[in-house]
Amino acid sequence: MMRSDAAVLRNRMVEEQLVPRGIFDERVLDAFRKVPRHTFIPDKNLENAYGDFPLPVGEGQTISQPYMVALMTQYLDLKPGDMALEIGTGSGYQTSILAELAKEVYSVERFAVLAERAQMVLNDLGYTNIKIKVGDGTEGWEEFAPYDAIVVTAGAPSVPEPLVEQLAEGGRLVIPVGGGFSQTLTLVKKQEGKIVQEEICGCVFVPLVGRYGWKK
Repeated sequence: MMRSDAAVLRNRMVEEQLVPRGIFDERVLDAFRKVPRHTFIPDKNLENAYGDFPLPVGEGQTISQPYMVALMTQYLDLKPGDMALEIGTGSGYQTSILAELAKEVYSVERFAVLAERAQMVLNDLGYTNIKIKVGDGTEGWEEFAPYDAIVVTAGAPSVPEPLVEQLAEGGRLVIPVGGGFSQTLTLVKKQEGKIVQEEICGCVFVPLVGRYGWKK
């Protein structure tokens, strides 16, 4: 596996999958050019890793297609000094993208085996601004709140109240909301204490399971 081959595929992914679909934030695009997505895929297959589709990562979970990760990240509008919360660590790929853009990233994963695997990959890549814990993501991570940005990588029946409470003033929350088989990607903003919601697009995510999500 040549590092140069992976870099070529990353650049192609950015130029063919992201830019034509409206991903314009240069910091986001740079992060996608940099992060080695293939290291987060169980089989490490280069062609699959940079393809325009989601992939299974175990425990019934997936790594989202690159475009969806980029779209959600762009709507988070991350600044270098931001504190970010991720609900659903999964493979750790989205986590690493956030870590390139924010000051600190806190991530909650329901499955210990996924959390441990993601932590190992992220450690190997040298990230020092990420904390991962195993728990119920629908409850957020109150210890380090409030967060400037929160991203939820699973579909919820509604926006979990604890996540709204842990969002900072002026903060952005991106979450898929809807039924078990399809959702609407939704941007939630906290402005002067009020919650403003904006629908982004249709999407399909695995269910967000937890106290404030779907039951098992």
